[in-house]
Amino acid sequence: MSVSVLVCETRPLPVYTIVFRHPGLPFDGKHNYYVVFVSQGFSETPDLEFEYSDADKWTVELSELYSYTEGPEFLVNRKCFEEDFHTHMPDQKWTELDSVQHRAHAMRLLDGLDVIGRERRLKVARAILYMAQGTFGECSSELEVQHWMRYNVFLLLDVGAFTALVELLNMEIDNSAACSSAVRKPAISLADSTDLRVLLNIMYLMVEAIQREEPTDSPEWRTIRETFKSELGSPLYNHEPVSVMLFGMVTKFCSGHAPHFPMKKVLLLLWKTILFTLGGFEQLQCSKVSKRVALGLPPLPEDSIRVVRSMRAASPPASASDLIEQQQRRARREHKALIKQDNLDAFNEKDPYKADDAREDEEENDDNDNSLEAEPFPLERDEVMPPPIPHPPSERVCFPKGLPWAPKVREKDIENFLESSRSKFIGYTLGNDTDTVVGLPRPIHESIKTLKQHKYVSITEVQSTKEEEYLKTPLSGGEEELELCATELLYQGILPSLPQYMIALLKILLAAAPTSKAKTDSINILADVLPEEMPTTVLQSMKLGVDVNRHKEIIVKAISAILLLLLKHFKLNHVYQFEHMAQHLVFANCIPLILKFFNQNIMSYITAKNSISALDFPHCIVHELPELTAESLEAGDNNQFCWRNLFSCINLLRILNKLTKWKHSRTMMLVVFKSAPILKRALKVKQAMMQLYVLKLLKVQTKYLGRQWRKSNMKTMSAIYQKVRHRLNDDWAYGNDLDARPWDFQAEECALRASIEQFNSRRYDKNQSNPEFLPVDNCLQSVLGQRIDLPEDFQMNYDLWLEREVFSKSISWEELLQ
Repeated sequence: MSVSVLVCETRPLPVYTIVFRHPGLPFDGKHNYYVVFVSQGFSETPDLEFEYSDADKWTVELSELYSYTEGPEFLVNRKCFEEDFHTHMPDQKWTELDSVQHRAHAMRLLDGLDVIGRERRLKVARAILYMAQGTFGECSSELEVQHWMRYNVFLLLDVGAFTALVELLNMEIDNSAACSSAVRKPAISLADSTDLRVLLNIMYLMVEAIQREEPTDSPEWRTIRETFKSELGSPLYNHEPVSVMLFGMVTKFCSGHAPHFPMKKVLLLLWKTILFTLGGFEQLQCSKVSKRVALGLPPLPEDSIRVVRSMRAASPPASASDLIEQQQRRARREHKALIKQDNLDAFNEKDPYKADDAREDEEENDDNDNSLEAEPFPLERDEVMPPPIPHPPSERVCFPKGLPWAPKVREKDIENFLESSRSKFIGYTLGNDTDTVVGLPRPIHESIKTLKQHKYVSITEVQSTKEEEYLKTPLSGGEEELELCATELLYQGILPSLPQYMIALLKILLAAAPTSKAKTDSINILADVLPEEMPTTVLQSMKLGVDVNRHKEIIVKAISAILLLLLKHFKLNHVYQFEHMAQHLVFANCIPLILKFFNQNIMSYITAKNSISALDFPHCIVHELPELTAESLEAGDNNQFCWRNLFSCINLLRILNKLTKWKHSRTMMLVVFKSAPILKRALKVKQAMMQLYVLKLLKVQTKYLGRQWRKSNMKTMSAIYQKVRHRLNDDWAYGNDLDARPWDFQAEECALRASIEQFNSRRYDKNQSNPEFLPVDNCLQSVLGQRIDLPEDFQMNYDLWLEREVFSKSISWEELLQ
């Protein structure tokens, strides 16, 4: 079997493709290529069996609320509940009572929260927490605990417990005595945040249990869930959404006024509140589809969630043993008679894309492109095509079905293409006219037709156009119909202090990042994990070390999810809400922070084993605890990877994509901060979704990295071509003088900021409306007939005012009348 290497002729659209085609097969004009690869040479490393979702398994999300240091408190909660329960119902079991008795006892506990004494109130709160934890003392399995947990939580919500908890939390936030005591302490421990932790635990368990839908849920529970969802996202509690109150706790913690706040629990509750009230990624996709229909836009070309889930990861870099085995196979093959084309000899002997003077990159051998081997391009792998007979199954030739994404074209891209074509062939331009093609060659007509077939109008473009119209015609444009959905209410709530909220979240993210070094001025995020007495044995130290690392990982997971959810929901609600938040993230150095996060051994981070399954809730309260040893702690669990860390990495990459997309100055920041070698290391993780977002970030900066980088990284370029969506006339694969223009970060961001401020002022600043657009009363009678209340001191001195301002001044009435 022979293989011919063809190069497509240059079309009007600047697409240059290398085509590998079997001579006996017809050329496929639809996809423009056939890719032939041999499976023998690929790494045997399996893909990471990771399914991206809104959150991890329910039991995992429950267990991550508690640090291992809090383990003894489970029995304290149980003791507080049983003391009160057996006082009123001796010789009874909670699981044996009927619903009326359950409700009566829950209301009795709720009344106990109104007492003045702090200790008594804490005992009642612990008893309620034990109920929310599933009254585990009477359960024999984890499933039973989960059943009673959901039952008790719906019961507590029905009797009004959540409202009482929000009021108590506000009291604790404003507790100046606790704040001043914590500020003076040299070392803050778990004991300083006991009251806050109990309240936040109950609230988190309630939100987490109620948002979980099950087919067996009764209609009553479904109604309660929807009511709670709308109340949680509206300014019902304390005249603001609960999320805004939690954001306030984050900023107060970062300012240093409340160092005892249990920040992990606050961030987890904030994340789950946003996720529940605004919706997850599936709901976002549905909302996007329905919004496009409402705006009269064509449907989406594909479901992005499904496409990403069906993608396969590219092969990771070969290990040393794989390279030795490959050399041995190559040596054995030299003795076999192989059919080879003369024009492929050089191609197989040496990769033509490798430069002779390839230099090593600063942090790794970046020019050798060992970070990715794109599957469809084996001819770059020094692999020799096998003979057609015999044809073992492991060397079967495969043909991909096509690219995973439908190409997209913006209206602006069509305008630019037409302008350049008219200037070239005719010598004049027509502005924004995309229909007139008189005088242009036939191939240009075909190109324009192809571009228009794939034209994609985004919701963002429609919203931007409408905003321009509102600003141009403030009087005749009419009133904007503002839908007060949960996203809109949240944006209005956080708008006054949004910059402070973003800075606070990034401060905590920096402190929790594994690459951060301990500094004296950094904030202490370990207040709710460190015990009162520090460990004295090696085993206790190892356990605390695992707990601290796990604590930091959970904080990174929560912050990354919060930022991504807010960016996506704000972008769908209105593009300038998204741009407002994104710009403050950029101003707070979010881009270098994320790059710093990835500037580590990312495989070690993703495969970290910072968990002790025997101590996880609810396993630890149902089963007897085994004896922990240093060896078992060091071995960790048997999982292939850490779900939360891979989830965090993907979220941070998606945030970075959101911040830099279509922003030339921010893309140049990626280049200036030398992100290419950092991102290439992340490609070693064999997970399709993570690789996709890394490749997107590499694609936008490829043209600025220079010809040498592109020549030395053809496997990465091939993977970008295979996995990332194509813009038909995007010249990402080669440099262009126009796009390599000098970038003015300040000018671009200032122009964007002006548009954002105009939007916020027009929509939300009702008090400071432009006086030029206010209605004017031109009727003399109504103006003179208006009653004006004069100040009292003016009325007392009216005679003096008349003498000074009227009688003593001469008025030339002739000049005045003229």
